[in-house]
Amino acid sequence: MPSDHSGCRQRDMSGQQLQPKSDGLKGEHEIAEDGITIQDLFGAGVSITYNDFNVFPGFIDFSVAAVDLKTHLTKNIVLKTPLVSSPMDTVTESEMAIAMALHGGIGIIHGNFPSFGEQAKEVSKVKRYKQGFISNPHCIRETDTVRDLIAIKAKFGFTGTPVTSTGAVGGKLLGLVTSRDIDFIPETKWASTKIADVMVPRERLIVGDENFTLTHAYDILEAEKKGKLPIVNKSDELVTLIARTDLKKARDFPLSSYDTKGQLMVGAAINTRETAKENVRLLQEAGVDVVIIDSSNGASRYQLELLQWIKATYPQLQVIAGNVVTMKQAKLLIDAGADGLRVGMGSGSICITQEVMAVGRAQGTAVYQVARYARSRGVPCVADGGIRDVGYITKALSLGASTVMMGGLLAGTTEAPGEYFWGPSGVRLKKYRGMGSLDAMEAHSSSQDRYFTSESDAIKVAQGVSATMRDRGSVHKFVPYLYRGVQHGFQDIGVKSIEELQEKVYAGEVRFERRTPSAQQEGGVHSLHSYEKRLF
Repeated sequence: MPSDHSGCRQRDMSGQQLQPKSDGLKGEHEIAEDGITIQDLFGAGVSITYNDFNVFPGFIDFSVAAVDLKTHLTKNIVLKTPLVSSPMDTVTESEMAIAMALHGGIGIIHGNFPSFGEQAKEVSKVKRYKQGFISNPHCIRETDTVRDLIAIKAKFGFTGTPVTSTGAVGGKLLGLVTSRDIDFIPETKWASTKIADVMVPRERLIVGDENFTLTHAYDILEAEKKGKLPIVNKSDELVTLIARTDLKKARDFPLSSYDTKGQLMVGAAINTRETAKENVRLLQEAGVDVVIIDSSNGASRYQLELLQWIKATYPQLQVIAGNVVTMKQAKLLIDAGADGLRVGMGSGSICITQEVMAVGRAQGTAVYQVARYARSRGVPCVADGGIRDVGYITKALSLGASTVMMGGLLAGTTEAPGEYFWGPSGVRLKKYRGMGSLDAMEAHSSSQDRYFTSESDAIKVAQGVSATMRDRGSVHKFVPYLYRGVQHGFQDIGVKSIEELQEKVYAGEVRFERRTPSAQQEGGVHSLHSYEKRLF
C-alpha cells in the first residue's frame, strides 16, 4: 500500500491528530539558543571548576585525525601536544621529560636536587637523548680499559663510544667501540683489557665530513646498517657523532618536540632566591629551552626581580612565571617580561593551600579569568592543577589555557621517579607527594623556597600531602591516550584546533551549561553492581 510519510502527523491515544503546542519560541521553526556563553558561565561571581560544567556538542564534518592540537607553551615555543609534566620530584626528571617531548609535549625538570649541577645534568640527558648531531659525545682513549667503558655506559647509557687520541671531541679519531665488542669479555678481565684491543679501528669505519646534512647522514646509516656515524674534519679529528637509533625515534614519534638543533625540548624549575641566578646560568649552558619560576604565589617582589634579571641577562631564554589566579597578578608578571603564565593555586590533588591558608581560587575560574587577560597581551597560559582525566584537559583548553600541566595524572607512570611497591590490597603503587608537603620540604630547601619558607623556621606549615598513586603503565601508552581523547572531545565540539575552539568560545558559538551534583553523578559511572574501567 503506498504511503506518504511526509504527510504523516502524530495522533493521540484516541486517534485524533495532535496539534503543535506553543513553546515560547518566536516563530514556528525557530530554535532557542541552548546553553550559555562563557561570559555568562563565569559572570555570577562564584568560583567554579571543571566538573561544574559541560561543553555543548557541535556539528561533526571531519575525522578525529583532522584535529590539530598544536599550541604555544610560551610566546616563542610551539608544541604539537598541549601537555606538560609538572616540576615535582615524584613526577619529572629526565626520563619523564624525554617521554613527554617524544610525544609532542614537554617535561619540566623539578628543582628539588641536592645541587644545581644535578638538575642541569638531567637537562643534558634530555638534550642528548634525541641526538641528531651530538655536539659533545662521550669519548674514550685507546689506552683506557673496558672497565672505563662500562663506567661510561652505566652513567650515560650510550652503546657506541668514539675512541680518540685525547679521549674527547676534537682529538684524532682512532676507532669506535660498542657493546657488541665487549659483550663476551668476562668481568675479571675488564680492568686488564685495553680499548685498543677491542675497538673497530679507524680504517674500518664509515665516517662523514663536516659538510654532511642530517638527512645525508641518516641515509648512509640506513644503507650501511651501521649504528653510529662519526663526523670528522679535514684533519680527521672528531667533530660530532650521529646515531642510527634516531631513525627509529623519528618514525615512532612524529609529534616530537625538537629545538632548532634537532634536540628534544625540555624545561626546568627554579626558585626565587638570589642563588637562582647561578642555577639559570647552569641550565642555560645545559641547553634548557624554558625555565619556570616555581612559586606558590607568583605575585612577589622576589619573582618580579628575578624575572626582570633573567630577561635582561638571557633575553632569548623563555620564562614562565607564576603561579597566579587573578588578572592583577597576571598583569604584574606580564609587565615584568613573562613569556608565559602558570595558573593555579591550591587545585592539585595533593595540594592543601586553600584548606590550610584559606587562599586560592577554583581552577576553572582561575584559568578563565587569567587566560582572557593574558590573551589580550599575547601571553599563553599553562593550566596547572585539577586535571583528573582527559575530559578535564579539553575543558581547560576551552577556558583559554594553551597547555595543561599534570602532576598526579602522571605520577603513577613507569617514567615517573621512584620505585613501584605493592600496597596492602595487592595494588601496584608509586609514591607521590606535593612540593609543599613536609616530606618534600625536609628533603630539600627548594620546596621550602616555593612556599617562602626558610630552613631556619622552627615551624613549617605544610601546603601539600604525601600520597600514593596507582600504576598507570608507561607514558608511551598513556599520553597517546590523552592526546587522542582530546582530539575526540574537539571533534564532538565541532572544532579542529585549539585556536578555533577558543575563538568560538569567546564569540559565543561554543556554549556551556552548569551542572548540578546529580548531573555530575549521572555523567559518570553509576547504577552498576561492579565494573572494570579500562581507558586505553
